[in-house]
Amino acid sequence: MLRVQQLSVGGRREELLPETSLQVRRGELLLVSGKRQAQRTALALALSGRLKPSGGRFEWDGAEWDGSTRIKTLREASAVVDSPGVNEPEQHLSVSDLVTEDLALIPRRYRGSLRGRPWLKVNRFQDIAGLWTDQLPAARRIELLTALALANPHTDLLVVDSPDRHGDPAEWLPRLEELAYDAGRPLAVVATVLSVPAGWTGPTAAIGNAQ
Repeated sequence: MLRVQQLSVGGRREELLPETSLQVRRGELLLVSGKRQAQRTALALALSGRLKPSGGRFEWDGAEWDGSTRIKTLREASAVVDSPGVNEPEQHLSVSDLVTEDLALIPRRYRGSLRGRPWLKVNRFQDIAGLWTDQLPAARRIELLTALALANPHTDLLVVDSPDRHGDPAEWLPRLEELAYDAGRPLAVVATVLSVPAGWTGPTAAIGNAQ
């Protein structure tokens, strides 16, 4: 389980992330709403151990850290997906080049010898292999980027930054539910969103809810 209490991130003039508390278990998808993109991205990076918080407490799999401690374990267990201005695919990249670049970040003992196009074929992405990243349909985009994140077998926490900016919930929500509830590899999945989709009955939280 990931549990954070009064997590905050300071900024030069104002807080990047106001105090926020939430929790998510393996086998669960949590949607966290926030009106500002900068706050959603700050939360995604802080939850995955990639942005040092100013305050708050973390708990991951029973181990606790305060907000000033380097949480290497959490960072190694998590992946941030499609974060604007951070690791969203660059428009000038082909899908094949994107896959090659992302796989190069994973130790070979985990990814095997596969490179861009062979990996796309094995993972059933042949239909988009010849596209540029900005040509990807929203559903295939989220499928591809999450598959790349999960090529590392140590990834247990998936944090997806603002998938709703690409379209209707029907384009991205089913994929995240599928990953969270996969009995073979249940993940703790967090998605930051502008607003919670109508009809969603699963767990939710809101940025700034601990103030």
